[in-house]
Amino acid sequence: MESQILSAFQDGPPAAPSATSASPALVFDACHLGVILRAVLFVETVMAVGAMFGAATPFDWLVRVSILSGAALPATLGWLLVACSLKKFLSRMSRPKQKVFGVLLGGLAGLGGCAVLAVAGISPSLPWIASSLTGMVLAAALVSALVLRARARMPADTAARLSELQARIRPHFLFNTLNSAIALVREDPARAEAVLEDLSELFRHALMEQGESVTLAEEVALARRYLDIEQVRFGDRLQVEWQLDPAAGSARVPALMLQPLVENAVKHGVEPSAEGAQVKVSTQKRGSVVVIKVTNTAPGGQGKRGNGVAQDNVRDRLQLLHDVQGQFQAVFKDGLYQVRVEVPA
Repeated sequence: MESQILSAFQDGPPAAPSATSASPALVFDACHLGVILRAVLFVETVMAVGAMFGAATPFDWLVRVSILSGAALPATLGWLLVACSLKKFLSRMSRPKQKVFGVLLGGLAGLGGCAVLAVAGISPSLPWIASSLTGMVLAAALVSALVLRARARMPADTAARLSELQARIRPHFLFNTLNSAIALVREDPARAEAVLEDLSELFRHALMEQGESVTLAEEVALARRYLDIEQVRFGDRLQVEWQLDPAAGSARVPALMLQPLVENAVKHGVEPSAEGAQVKVSTQKRGSVVVIKVTNTAPGGQGKRGNGVAQDNVRDRLQLLHDVQGQFQAVFKDGLYQVRVEVPA
């Protein structure tokens, strides 16, 4: 069954997407006063430096700067205006297409600046091709700067979403675990103590200041504690299988990456089913890549996954840590739901 799911990653129906991941995020956002001011200053600085070439005197340089600014300033403002006006349209495009659009728009802006010089009658012969290429290069630099600016904001946004997610999950999980421990106090005090120890360890990891990454072995140990707690609550309804590759344990992953995935498997696989469900966690090192899979049976053959906040959070932090080397996929087929994560070994 697992091999069938893996082969369905490319061709099979994807898991139900969440609202937040249904459309790509906006790569560059030009609708900010600070962005406009920096863009104008950047272009004007480039024009001022370019005017130095061929200027014989300071007065000649000022004349050249005035001419170039008269063409570059309207072109820059036009680029910013169009990019801002089409913000919603761009957000529906893929990220590479957004970048290409910004660069091509810069080429058109360069032609517009040259047209301004033509209307002003500055010169009978104007460098149309050079102006267009210059506009594309400057636009590429602006897009790159805006992308870096957006990425700089992502860690803070992601941390806020993680805190919100933990605050949402913590109360009901805490109450369920305490109730399970209370029920075991008289029947099996040693097991009740083990449950409380596991709970304490989980909360210690959730509340402590986490670094940029942890080892996969640490994440597996934390996920084991979580599933041990849920095993007390659900009993035979929760069937857990581990297939762990010792060679994969040293891979670096975002902190608290695996526990939300197994929690989703329990919440959407075991909890709504009277018969229970199976949860399987596997890790494997394949050359320079470590593959992590969390699979669960779905009650009634339904692969619904709520609003997908936990998965979106894991996906964002995975991208922040490993960029294109970190892969995240989720698929539902034949009554099985599987999340597959790939990280560098």
